[in-house]
Amino acid sequence: MLKDWTSIEQRLTPYLFLLPALFILLLTVFWPTLQAFYLSFTQYDLINPPQWVGFANFRRLWADPVFWKTLWNTLSYLLGVVPILVVAPLGLAISVNQKLRGISWFRAFYYTPVVISMVVAGIAWKWLYAENGLLNQFLAHIGFKEGIPWLTSPKWAIFSVMAVTIWKGLGYYMVIYLAGLQSIPVDLYEAAAIDGSDGISKHWDITVPLMKPYLLLVAVISAISATKVFEEVYIMTQGGPRNSSKTIVYYLYEQAFENLEISYACTIGLVLFLLILGLSILNLKFSLAPSGGWRK
Repeated sequence: MLKDWTSIEQRLTPYLFLLPALFILLLTVFWPTLQAFYLSFTQYDLINPPQWVGFANFRRLWADPVFWKTLWNTLSYLLGVVPILVVAPLGLAISVNQKLRGISWFRAFYYTPVVISMVVAGIAWKWLYAENGLLNQFLAHIGFKEGIPWLTSPKWAIFSVMAVTIWKGLGYYMVIYLAGLQSIPVDLYEAAAIDGSDGISKHWDITVPLMKPYLLLVAVISAISATKVFEEVYIMTQGGPRNSSKTIVYYLYEQAFENLEISYACTIGLVLFLLILGLSILNLKFSLAPSGGWRK
């Protein structure tokens, strides 16, 4: 009997250690999520009690042109940012994965934007994008008579914000790739050189196949981050001009905290949750540990 009790106690002990974290997750994640799901079927404005309205918010969402515009902007952001953040950091990681004097300074230089606050970065880039900012002054210096309305034109605004996201994320994903590159044995490159694969071809033959788990990981992480983009839009454009740079997260914030449409904001958040859930499922299904191989 005592032996059985000891065995049960040993099995339960790990779960007892997990209880405080699970309790915090329940209060800060799971319970608010359930509340938001419930509020998406009600009419609630922080003043009056929630009133059950069924699928009225979803019908409103379906007929809302601004929502579809923000969804399109979010998908455009996803397609514009993710491919660059998958490929460009790998090139940076290969370039700084060299045994050269002072190479650590170059790594620190490329990583610096990651540690800079987005508020500071957004204000600095907003100044660079200004009508008389440094970028337009440079364009005027090389012969362009008219500057580009980076943040005030519906055609340019979202791409200008994308550039800040890419600049901010390059160093972060470079470090992930760098960890993967340093785990590749040097012998493989030496053997490839003997077989005639050298220069850029060795990276195509060896680096890319062995880095597939990291490429997929970066693709999924950057896709989730691009879907949730908010700070850059809030600081630089506030979703304008004419909703051209407004994303789903910013529209959710606008409805909840500016218009006090809490129930409608929860409905938008539910759609965002489904998008991120899909990307997370991809991550769980296809991502691998760094030491593993490529799974089909």
